[in-house]
Amino acid sequence: MNVILWVAQVLLAATFLMGGLTKATKSRSELSGKMSWVEDFSDGQVKAVGIVEVLAAIGLILPALTGILPVLTPLAAAGLVVTMIGAAIVHVRRGEYPGIVFNIVLLVLAAFVAWGRFGPYAF
Repeated sequence: MNVILWVAQVLLAATFLMGGLTKATKSRSELSGKMSWVEDFSDGQVKAVGIVEVLAAIGLILPALTGILPVLTPLAAAGLVVTMIGAAIVHVRRGEYPGIVFNIVLLVLAAFVAWGRFGPYAF
């Protein structure tokens, strides 16, 4: 089970690192073609979401890998659960129902990591 949790952590970290870096480094106008939801938010808000995603990606891997404050790993996963709930709400509000499927998959994966690392497979 530990290996499965590590695979989930790496997949989540890669996904959120790529997405977060994109949001943090590109302008809203560059993102609006692929991410229409950015139209509802300011440049600063979109960049803040990107930074939060990058920090969560780091938090999923680095504390567990180094053994320094490993409790941050399940906290990062729990934070991503909250982030995905917010993302799903934005998609529902905008009527972008296909986008919700991806949010739910990431939410379930993050919840699995949080459960495993807070519970029976904690570091």
